[in-house]
Amino acid sequence: MNRASRNLLAGAATLVAGLGLWLFAGGVDLPLVTPAKVGVVMMCVGGAEVLLGLYRAARTAAGSR
Repeated sequence: MNRASRNLLAGAATLVAGLGLWLFAGGVDLPLVTPAKVGVVMMCVGGAEVLLGLYRAARTAAGSR
């Protein structure tokens, strides 16, 4: 498994976990953090990691020409 596919897989998993927190943990009250806001941050990080994986995959494909 190369770095691009690892980034895509980890980013997609992080994005889905963040989406789950954002959708289903809105009514939970914790003293320090709000799970819905943590979900939004996780979705942003997961999306950035997916974009990094796509960029690395494109660079690898362009380098092999």
